[in-house]
Amino acid sequence: MPLAHRLRHLHTDQPHLFLLALMMILALLSINPLTWLVLTISGVAMGAMLFLMASGMTLTFGLMGVLNLAHGAFISLGAFAGATVMTFWMADTAEHADLLVNLLAIVPAMLFAMVVAGMVGLVFEHLVIKPVYGDHLKQILVTVGGSIILMQLIEVVWGANDMPVPRPESLQGAFIVSDAVPLIGGIALEKFRLVAVVLGLAVYGLMLWIIDRTRIGILIRAGVESREMVEIQGYRIHWLFLGVFVAGSALAGLGGTMWGMYQEILSPHMGDEMMISVIVVIILGGLGSIRGCFYGAVLVGLINLYVGFLEPRLAAVATVGLMVGVLMWRPQGLIPVIKV
Repeated sequence: MPLAHRLRHLHTDQPHLFLLALMMILALLSINPLTWLVLTISGVAMGAMLFLMASGMTLTFGLMGVLNLAHGAFISLGAFAGATVMTFWMADTAEHADLLVNLLAIVPAMLFAMVVAGMVGLVFEHLVIKPVYGDHLKQILVTVGGSIILMQLIEVVWGANDMPVPRPESLQGAFIVSDAVPLIGGIALEKFRLVAVVLGLAVYGLMLWIIDRTRIGILIRAGVESREMVEIQGYRIHWLFLGVFVAGSALAGLGGTMWGMYQEILSPHMGDEMMISVIVVIILGGLGSIRGCFYGAVLVGLINLYVGFLEPRLAAVATVGLMVGVLMWRPQGLIPVIKV
C-alpha cells in the first residue's frame, strides 16, 4: 500500500497515529537521522512522564466528571514525599552502581508517594469534591482553593526553598550503543529516560486493562452512564468513585516522583508549573480519554524535543500551537470518549 494512501487512511480512522507519523516524518526530513532517533526516544520518555502526571486527572474527569485543578498540588506532594524516602534510603545506596540496589531506594519512594497522595486525595474528596459533584463551576473554585491550601501545607512540612534530589548512581548519565550495531551504533541513550518509558507503558497498559477488562472497570463505566441503575443492583457507586479519585491522586504522586528525579530539584510549585502541559495533553487526546491522554503526552514530548532542537526560541509555544492546531482540526480531541 503506498505511503500516501496509508497516511490518508490514518487521517480518517486513526488521527492520533496520523499526527504522530506526520510529526516524525517532518522531523526526520529536517534532522540528521541519528540525532532524530535520540530526540525521538527522549521525546517519548518525556511523554511517558507527562502521561504519568496527566493520567490521574484524565481518570477523574473521564469517569467522574470532576475538574480537579488541585491536581498540580498532588504532583508536588508526591514529588516531596518520594524524595523524602529516597533521601533516607540513598544515604547508604546512592553511590552503589548496582541497579537492583538502587531500586531499593526508587521503588519504595514511588510507592510511598502514591500512598501519601492517595490518602490526601481520600480526605480531599470527602471535604472538597463530594459537596460539588455535578457542578463544574464550583469544582473549579473549590479545587483552586484546595490547591492553595495543599501548597501551603507542603511548604510547612518541607519548607519553601528548593530541595535537591540526586538520582541513584545506576540511573545517572547514559549508555552508548555499540558501534557494531547497524545504523544506530554510537548513539547515547539516557538511562533515566528509558526507565520512564518502561514505567509509562506499564501504567498505561494496566489502566486500560482495569477499565476495559475488569468487573470494577465495567461498574465504574456503568456508573458514569447511569448511577441509579448501578445502585439498584446493590452497588455503592460513591465508593467506586472515591476509589477512582484516590487512584487519580496516587498517579499524580507517582508522576511527581518521576518528574522530580528527572529534574533533580523540587519546588513546592513544580506541580502548578506542569499543569499547563497536563491540561494540553488532556485536551489534545480528548477529555477523559485514557488512550488519548497517552498519545497526547507522546505528541507533546516529541514536539518539545523536535522544535527545541530546530529552534529553541519556539519550544515554549510549540505545545500550545499543537493544541490549537488539533482543536481546529478535531475539536473533540484525537481519541474522544465514546458514550454508549
